[in-house]
Amino acid sequence: MAAKGFVDELFHAVDMIAEAPMRWPKFHKDTRRYVFPRYPFSVIYRIKKDVIEVLAIAHHKKRPGYWSAR
Repeated sequence: MAAKGFVDELFHAVDMIAEAPMRWPKFHKDTRRYVFPRYPFSVIYRIKKDVIEVLAIAHHKKRPGYWSAR
């Protein structure tokens, strides 16, 4: 089922980001981006002190950059 695969990938992304948030490349201003290996999505996040703040689960083609005003 595609939905389960996507959710599994999302949980994996969150685990990977939590494990080493600085590992993923800088993206836009003060954000970083984790790109899903199997789906056209990215987790856009920023690090504020000891907190990882997820700004968007962004599709690569639909409304790119919509999250940047957040």
